[in-house]
Parts: sequence; C-alpha cells; structure tokens
Amino acid sequence: MSECPKIKYTDFKKLTASKICEMKSVEVTSDNETLFFAIIPPRNGGMLITDDISIKADYLGARGNTVGGKMPEDLLNADIPVQV
Repeated sequence: MSECPKIKYTDFKKLTASKICEMKSVEVTSDNETLFFAIIPPRNGGMLITDDISIKADYLGARGNTVGGKMPEDLLNADIPVQV
C-alpha cells in the first residue's frame, strides 16, 4: 500500500507547475486505479536528498521502460482518426 497521498488525475491537471513543485510526492489515480507516482523532491531538502531522489526515480523509470510503454513522441505524433 502506498505511503504517498493520493490525488485524482483531473485535480492534478488543474495544478500549475509551481504548485506541483510545492507538493509532496503523490500517487495520481483515475477511477481508483494508479496512473503514476509524481515524485517531487522537496525544495528545502538540500541537494543530497534531491540528487538521491532523482537518481532513484530515473533508475526505476528506466527499469520499467525495459518491459513496455511507448515513447512520448510516438503518442504525440500519432495520427488522429478522422470521423466521418
């Protein structure tokens, strides 16, 4: 079970980048399903904790990417089906 506070995706999208930087790390959900974890290093935590969090988040992201998922540009550049 997650130790992170939860926030709905619809509410997360309403936040500006500066507001997100003020938040604790959160579990972002939709329809009671986890979409992703937003790992947000505390601004007042110092470089040691920020670097540690960044290195671990990058490692876990790369590890997950080895088994699946599409590149962002593939999804952003995908053809939009035309409805007739």
